[in-house]
This record gives sequence, structure tokens and C-alpha cells, in this order.
Amino acid sequence: MHKPVLVIGHQNPDTDSVCSAIAYAYLKRQMGWNAEPARAGKLNPETVFVLDYFKIPAPRLINYFYPSLEDIRLMQAPAVGLQATLRDVGKLFVENPRLKSVPVLDGKEGVAGIITVGDLAKRYYEEESIKELEDGFVSFANIVNTLEGKLLCGDVGKTFSGKIKLGASEINTLLSDVATGDMIILGDREDVQKELLRRGGVCLVLTRNTPVSEEIIRLAEEKDDVLIVTPFDSYKTARLINQSIPVTLLMTKPVVCFNETDLLSDVKQKILSAKYVTYPVLRKGKYIGVIDRGMMLEPERQQVILVDHNERSQAVEGIEETQILEIIDHHRLGGLTTGAPIYIREEPVGSTATIIANKMWNLGYGMPPYIAGILFAAVVSDTLYFRSPTTTETDRAAAKRLAVQAGIEDPEAFAMQLLRAGSVLNTMAPADIIRNDVKEFDFGEMRVTVSQINIMDRRLALEKLPELQKALDTFREREKYNMSLLMVTDVLGEATDLLESGNCDGVLDRAFGNREEGGYYHLPGVLSRKKQVIPPLTEAFKKVD
Repeated sequence: MHKPVLVIGHQNPDTDSVCSAIAYAYLKRQMGWNAEPARAGKLNPETVFVLDYFKIPAPRLINYFYPSLEDIRLMQAPAVGLQATLRDVGKLFVENPRLKSVPVLDGKEGVAGIITVGDLAKRYYEEESIKELEDGFVSFANIVNTLEGKLLCGDVGKTFSGKIKLGASEINTLLSDVATGDMIILGDREDVQKELLRRGGVCLVLTRNTPVSEEIIRLAEEKDDVLIVTPFDSYKTARLINQSIPVTLLMTKPVVCFNETDLLSDVKQKILSAKYVTYPVLRKGKYIGVIDRGMMLEPERQQVILVDHNERSQAVEGIEETQILEIIDHHRLGGLTTGAPIYIREEPVGSTATIIANKMWNLGYGMPPYIAGILFAAVVSDTLYFRSPTTTETDRAAAKRLAVQAGIEDPEAFAMQLLRAGSVLNTMAPADIIRNDVKEFDFGEMRVTVSQINIMDRRLALEKLPELQKALDTFREREKYNMSLLMVTDVLGEATDLLESGNCDGVLDRAFGNREEGGYYHLPGVLSRKKQVIPPLTEAFKKVD
């Protein structure tokens, strides 16, 4: 199943941004899309109030759209455990011709090591390794399993770390060459079997399912020797024993692994420097697949629909890596560009929620009460319950219809409750207030931010202006903006006190007149950032030499 189309608003989301994303994703699902709402930052108290009121979970948080390994189709390479043998791994390579390596997992699905085709080839190239397992400490259980044999005598739990001898020589020659702990591969030469067992301290591997007499078994039991029977001939038996080595002795460790959340740009850089063949990928520490150097790490672009914004500076980081399908907004046109024509709906209304509500009605799709409720809340929030100059008759008509469909009996009481929830002057630190509802704008080469906080008591706000001014200065300096503004908007008094940091060439004096003694601008009737602050700023910047 393809990834869902994400419907997402701007950074530092407000109620209109979040609720519009939820409602538009709902509409798209009714139209047959695989759509999901998302948000581009922490929810503010007002939005939390709305979602709690209508019992709606918060949309998924998206911090950035830079592609990560989550956006890549991983190779589902099989893995083995710590007890696996080279034969187990070899079978996987035979069954999967494209396989280049096999991860070795610990008991908790983490990656303990990795073994490659090259590791196996090197093992077989070194012929001495076929007859000597002194570095192996191979369990007899692995040997029996690899030889598809049967243990007639001995402790299968013990390990073998001696030399392997082929019993093709004369008896005296063979006896002079055998040491305690060695393994001898024999056929049906019972006389040789007896002599070796009388000496003791050996392991006999009898090929071609050689019949074993009771006397041979008795001699082996007396000396506590190991006696194994295999259906293979001597040559194949010698080769297979070499494959009984545990992968832990041949695997590469430690392993260069990636987490599925790692950015592709970082992954590519590490692959170029590490120069391994294959790299395991983990999810929360557990193996989920591999990538190799030959894979084209080109992800399928995340498809998105933008609501309540259209400027690059307000979008989630990495938005240029996505495929934008639509834009639904009520702001000025910004600087986003797309590689193909897209659907854009921009209307000069007070809220994106108004546009979405009208679209749902026009298309004839049903609107559940909770969707109507959050859309009503979004209109109230963005228009300050129709006090903002951005308010239109279209907003008023939509809000009236939405309140009825949501079952809100007293719209004004609900609106006041919502606006009070958004008045966080006493509940939020000054630094958080600056970041709570901040938008970035570009005026030529000037990077400017405008934050806004709604209040219900101007007298209390005036007492806090010095703290807010200090926080605004710190924010601008730390984030390296040319200018930062804070609108402290008195909803009931219908006025704004504007704080500034980094005034350039008297731009604000041109735009808003003279300051008050406290260093701020008092702007009666100003409630809207979009319609009453940005336009005069734009004109003032044009007049700067």
C-alpha cells in the first residue's frame, strides 16, 4: 500500500491550520483518497482545547520531509542466528542468487555480525581450512547436522577443535599421524576402526552409511569416543565438515548498521566512506532489511497537500523534497514552486476552514458533527469571532451553518471559551509565547518574523511587556533574523500592542507611526497579522533606500 497523502498546515500551527488539515483529510478520504492529517509543530493551548472538546486525536507530527530510509524499499534479506553454520548460510546464497550477504542476529533481533559471499569464498580458497578446524571450536551437534548423519556414540554437546584426517593410508602410517582429539574420516575398514578406538581420544566419521558392528560401538563407548555415520563419501564429508563452522567465527563485526529514520543524505555519505557490500537496517534496534551499494537510494516522494499556507518559509523543512498536490489557503501568494501544475484554491476570506467547509457542501459530502465543530472553531479562532478585519460575510455564513451542524447551542459562549483557552499570557513562558504562533516572511533580503498572542486583559499584558521584549530580542539574535515582531492583541478591546526587535531604517515608524513611551506601538483596530501588519510592512520596505 502506498504511503498516505499528508494534509498539513504551516509550522507553529494554529487552530485553523490543524483543524483544516483534519477536515480536508476527511474530505479526501470520502473522495477515495488515502489521506491523513498531519501537523508541523507543537499544538498550542487553544488547539488542544478544540481537539479535546470534540474528542479528536492530534494529527501526526512531521518535523521534516527530508527523505530517510523509511522512504526506501528495503531488500528483505534473510538472516540467521548465532548458532547457524556456514552450510546454513551457503544454502541461503544458493536459494537467493541475488543475495550478497546475510546478517547474523543476536537473541533479541539485533545484528551481531554479517557474513558475505566473499567470506565463504575465502574460506574455501584457503584449502588448509578444509582439513583443520583448530580455529573453529565446532560443536559435534553442528557436525552431525551438517553431515546429515547419525551420532552412534559420544556427547553431542562437546566441541571439536582438532585436525581432520582422511583414513586412506596404511594402518601404521595413519596411526603415526593421528593425535588425541583428531577426527578421522573412514569407510568400511573395521580393522582400522578398531585400532583407532583402542588408542582412544578420537572421533570417527564413517562414510556411505557404513554398517557399524556392536564391537566398534562398545570400543567407542569404553573410550568415550565420538562415532558418527554419514551417507556421503569421504571427499564430500571433508568438505561438509568445513561448512559446520559457526558463522560467528567468520562473520564481520562490528557491523555498520543504519536506522530506518536516518536521512538518506547521511546514509549515502556513510556508504561511500565505509565501502561494505551490504548494510543492515534497524527499526528500534531490530533488524528489518538491508540496503546495498548497488541500490538506487531514490525515494518515492511524499505526496502532500498544503493548507493555510503557501510560503516556503512557513512550510515544514524539506518541503522541496515532496510532491505538492494541492494548496488550500487564504493568505498572500508566497514563493513555493512546483514541478507540475497543481490544484490551488486561494480565497480572500478570514479562515481556511471557511474554504474547506464550502467545498464539502458544494461537493455534497456529509459532514459529521465533530468535523463541523472543529471547522467552526477554526473560523472563530482566525477571525477572532468576527472582530478581525479579515472577516467576510462568507465566513459569517459558514460559521452559522457549521455551528448548527456541530450542535453548538450557544456559539458566542463557545467562542469566548475558545479564545480564553488561547490566551496563554499567564500560563506560558515569554520565550514560548514568541514561538507559539510565529510566521516568517521575506521582504527582499530581509527575514522577518511576526508572532501573535491574543489576550483578554490589556492591563495585565502591559505589565508583562518588558519580559516579552527581552524574550523577543533573544529569539531574534539566536535565530539570526533581521527583524522580529510580537503582536499582543486585545481581542475584546480590538487593538494590538506591537513589540519589535531589530528595527531597520525606521521601517516600523513608516508603517505604524510613533512609538509609545514603553517602546512599543499601540495600534487601535489592528487585529490581523495578514491584513493589517504585513501589507503596511511591505509598503514600508519598498520605500527603504
